[in-house]
Amino acid sequence: MKLITFEVATPVGRFRRLGAVLGNQEQILDLNAAYAWYLDQNGHVAAKRLADAVIPADMLRFIEGGDHSMAEAKTLLAWVEAHWNLQEALRHKGLNGENMVFHQSNVKLLAPLQNPPSLRDFIAFEAHVKRGYEIRGGQIPEPWYKFPVYYKGNHRSIIGPDEPIIWPRYTQKLDYELEMGCILGKKGRDVPEGEASAYIFGYCVLNDFSARDIQMEEMKCRLGPTKGKDFATAIGPYIVTGDEIPHPPNLKMTARVNGEVWSEGYSGTTHWSWAQMIAHVSMDEDVYPGDIFGSGTVGGGCGYELDRWIKPGDVVELEVEGLGKLRNPVITHDQAQRTIREQEAKAHVPAS
Repeated sequence: MKLITFEVATPVGRFRRLGAVLGNQEQILDLNAAYAWYLDQNGHVAAKRLADAVIPADMLRFIEGGDHSMAEAKTLLAWVEAHWNLQEALRHKGLNGENMVFHQSNVKLLAPLQNPPSLRDFIAFEAHVKRGYEIRGGQIPEPWYKFPVYYKGNHRSIIGPDEPIIWPRYTQKLDYELEMGCILGKKGRDVPEGEASAYIFGYCVLNDFSARDIQMEEMKCRLGPTKGKDFATAIGPYIVTGDEIPHPPNLKMTARVNGEVWSEGYSGTTHWSWAQMIAHVSMDEDVYPGDIFGSGTVGGGCGYELDRWIKPGDVVELEVEGLGKLRNPVITHDQAQRTIREQEAKAHVPAS
């Protein structure tokens, strides 16, 4: 399944919903509303309350529902695609007359997972690490080959597809990073490497935006990165469930800036596997449903390696085979503030 979080406008405000992309790739099924309708049609009492418990409208709560929630969502999606004419699906209404199917052009896609419990980003690609040390006149340190190294990012600064990345005022060198994200689906501790794949809920495209000049200064002090990374991490446009992606994944990865290809690589060239990452992190430590792991940058997958730098006005698009395209325009802080003021003024214009 391709799972999304989307925002829909209604007469009483805007609401965030959990959706699944239907087979025609143009329409979105509101999983919670459709499941309530489905249960009611099959004679279940308190269908809405049961739907809210099993397939809630929030991605994290859905992930926390585990195997049962996933199985019910797959059953629902298979039934819809088998019994509904998708060309006419927009006419189907839920228990209270609400829409259950939306055309993608009529909703706003958000970061698929809005509130992950944590964000850990690894440096798992040897080619990227090697090039970074070469630029600085060094060699990969021997401990890198002992265990998968990661830093803890800001899990509260997640942005989604088409959401602007606001250039931090304290940096002169903003960079993209072409990565995959892995979302965990189970709580675990001391997970054996051979069992780790069962803990993977799904995958997404991930862009670990970086203020390179600040990052380098911070890490001279043997700590960080903090301000060099914590301002934004983009994920999306979907979370594709793990059963639809070969394990281990070897997917083509591409970065484009203003439509021009800057970086290409394959996720299978990683030195450390997702299973090794999960086993390492969970050693004497709990991992939780919704935790995001970043793969780190594929070799050649950032401006730092290429000595090419994005700038305000650019549009950065990352694409990973099977996971979709993650697009983010780059704007300045002043542009962002101006947009906020314009939106506030528009919101206060009295109706004519």
